[in-house]
Amino acid sequence: MFLINLPLAAVVVVVALRHVPESRDPESAPGLDITGTVLAVLGLGALTFGLTELAGGMDPAALVTTVVGVVALAVFVVVEMRSPHPLVPPALFRNPTFSAANLATVLIYGALGVVFLLLVLQLQVVAGFSPLVAGSALLPVTLIMLAFSARAGALAGRIGPRLPMTVGPLVSAAGLLLLLRVGPDASLLTDVLPGVVVFGAGLALTVAPLTSTVLDSAPDRFAGSASGVNNAVARAAGLLAVAVIPGVAGITGEVYTDPVAFDAGFRTAMMIGAGLLAGAAVLSFVMIRRPRGPEPPVPPGGVRIEECAHCGVGGPPVQPSGVER
Repeated sequence: MFLINLPLAAVVVVVALRHVPESRDPESAPGLDITGTVLAVLGLGALTFGLTELAGGMDPAALVTTVVGVVALAVFVVVEMRSPHPLVPPALFRNPTFSAANLATVLIYGALGVVFLLLVLQLQVVAGFSPLVAGSALLPVTLIMLAFSARAGALAGRIGPRLPMTVGPLVSAAGLLLLLRVGPDASLLTDVLPGVVVFGAGLALTVAPLTSTVLDSAPDRFAGSASGVNNAVARAAGLLAVAVIPGVAGITGEVYTDPVAFDAGFRTAMMIGAGLLAGAAVLSFVMIRRPRGPEPPVPPGGVRIEECAHCGVGGPPVQPSGVER
């Protein structure tokens, strides 16, 4: 499963070397943020390991590891604020929309990570499905996102990202509540599929506007950094959620092989996931705003666009709602 990635990576390297044009930022400071990179890896690794171990009990070594992770991440923030070439440019977080979108990412991808882990186990341990069938049960999420994410992005371009990023997580939360029906006698068609489809529909409505908002709220020269930060935030959120939420829900140790105990923990975890998604919806409604572009120029003839009804995310207005002559 892991080795199959090696030839794929080799193909990517060859294609990139032959066909991807080089680009550089002339304003970027030379050098690499080695210190920041080491602290980020140490902080996230130690924190994840420590929280995972603490889920099974108050082990002193796990507690020390968790503290090391927290301290390393705190030092990472200080280093990034002082570094001439930071791994994570602090200037990005001066934009409240960027900060809010990344916080929403933490909540959404935290819930996503827990669902993708625990639903597959619930279908095997409690419902009795084979690993192949249990894994395939999540395939509709991928198909729905492939089919509709681009349309959701276009919708956000017309109406702004706030509404899709509010409604989408709420729809996904409803999907998790539907998955509470998955139990010992669950049917793939009537119990699993409805929840998975609704959950996937909410993600399709959310992810493209979320990504566009993150990129649009960053200066052009930091677009790559903004994308990298958001991707890292999403992965870290899933990692930490998988480390913490199963333990909070009571899924530890031998519970993973006990259908009755696992079923109870699964239901608690789905409720926590639904709460995270609802929190992301509230945050988006309160904090996400339509990006404002530069003042449009006055074209020949004296017509000036005063107001934009439908502005593209990161793009020019496509339908003015008023003009002044």
